[in-house]
Amino acid sequence: MASSRQYLDYVLDQLSGLDGVSSRAMMGEFILYCQGKVVGGIYDDRLLVKPTASAARLLPHAQLERPYEGAKAMLLVDAVDDRKLLCELMPAVAGELPWPKRKKGV
Repeated sequence: MASSRQYLDYVLDQLSGLDGVSSRAMMGEFILYCQGKVVGGIYDDRLLVKPTASAARLLPHAQLERPYEGAKAMLLVDAVDDRKLLCELMPAVAGELPWPKRKKGV
């Protein structure tokens, strides 16, 4: 099942207080970026984030779920209605992730 644009728009609206948040459609789902880093995505209308130490601290009861078969498990964010939590979560996760490697020739 692909994710709906309405769910993406809702999540992005919840994150509208942050600078540097964007998304990209990919095979019926949406990848979420914060500060230029992939922090998670929307898969089957579920918000999933990378399981960093900050994410585990902010989401202590979150379950690990796979976005799709064969993928690494990510933390399910059940509290998409909690704008304050989301606006704290995304930059915290981004702060723990490495910068993406530059593509050759770019």
